[in-house]
Amino acid sequence: MTLSPVEMDRKIDEHFGFERRDDVEGVLATLTPDVEHDVVGWPAGPAHGRNNARPFYETLFADLSESRVESLRRLYGDGFVIDESLWRGKAPGRPFGLEGRGRPLEFRMLHVVEFSENGQIRRENVWVDLAAIIGQLPQA
Repeated sequence: MTLSPVEMDRKIDEHFGFERRDDVEGVLATLTPDVEHDVVGWPAGPAHGRNNARPFYETLFADLSESRVESLRRLYGDGFVIDESLWRGKAPGRPFGLEGRGRPLEFRMLHVVEFSENGQIRRENVWVDLAAIIGQLPQA
């Protein structure tokens, strides 16, 4: 069974909605139990399985707040979607190892998301514009 673009949109929007609400359990529920979760550049490297993806989300939600994600473009394939988005919010913690000090932050992200046959996310690969983040959070 191949998901339609509408079904893929529904699932990725649900996933982003849980992220916006800092809902770790909700985010993890959108993933398959054996998910491959890879945020490029994340010090721990790719995570395999929901429980191993959990620390990334717990850290992310502590480091970033008031999350708003605007999808700029989506490209669809057989069982996958590529989503280019713009993230906006604040950085109260230490996103990507940088002192946020509660400053506003905006950066682009590219998600490559593959779906299982039942519609859950079985692989999430995320690329962030780290140069934009570094430029907005200069270290004194």
